Amino acid sequence: MSPIIKRKGEKFTLPSKYLLFILTILCTGMVLLTFHTTIFSGPLGMVAGYTIVPFQEGISAAGSFLRSRSEELGQIRDLIAENESLRTQVDELTIENTRLQQDRYELTNLRELYNLDSQYDEYDKIGARIIARDAGNWFYSFVINKGTDDGIVVDMNVMAGSGLVGRIVDTGPNWSKVKALIADDSNVSAMVLSSSDNMIVTGDLKLYASGVISFEQLIDRDDVVVEGDKIVTSNISDKYLPGILIGYISSINRDANNLTKSGYITPAVDFEHLEEVLVVLELKQTVE
Repeated sequence: MSPIIKRKGEKFTLPSKYLLFILTILCTGMVLLTFHTTIFSGPLGMVAGYTIVPFQEGISAAGSFLRSRSEELGQIRDLIAENESLRTQVDELTIENTRLQQDRYELTNLRELYNLDSQYDEYDKIGARIIARDAGNWFYSFVINKGTDDGIVVDMNVMAGSGLVGRIVDTGPNWSKVKALIADDSNVSAMVLSSSDNMIVTGDLKLYASGVISFEQLIDRDDVVVEGDKIVTSNISDKYLPGILIGYISSINRDANNLTKSGYITPAVDFEHLEEVLVVLELKQTVE
């Protein structure tokens, strides 16, 4: 053990462990001296009662205080270690909870795709995941992780949720780009399912901020079309297979020419929350 050397200009401080050791030796020596000698008998005993005994009590109190502090420090160290362990467990549980929630959402999406696949079982389809999208709040143009290597070509129809999303507009070996029916330059030939009356459904991103898209050129001479009617892709569409659900009429108005009607449709697909889609591996047959 190296000696304690006082450097010039430094204030000498005795470490607490040495101080406790010295005080303990002094206390022990005085106790032995008290019990094994008569030096403190008689007049000296009274002096000892006023000097040595308080000194012993002080040493004993100091020892008790230092022991208590040592125990408290040990408890604090244990609490800190326990707190770190609990914090680690909380982080692990948070990660596990997030993973379970994600699995639940994916399971819900897969169930929706399965139900959609069952509704249109006459078409061959392939599932794909969205890997990129254009800037904006909605999936009006996005990229999926399937391409020509998977048999996908331009103009194949894309579905999700409960109906039509859009169509393929560009492809690569392992990717394809989809333009949704809510895009500003999108037009779909559609019809009212209950009456087979034709119309044109047009995309409008500003309008979709209200949760709807528009339709026009509906000829409804008998006034049989009402709000809530299903709108599906029409047989005369040149890009889309017939009978795929687009949405439901939310409002309908007669145009100024008094011959046609226009209005708004609530899409069957939530274009704000898309993760997986189905690509129909067929093209609409058209006559050249």
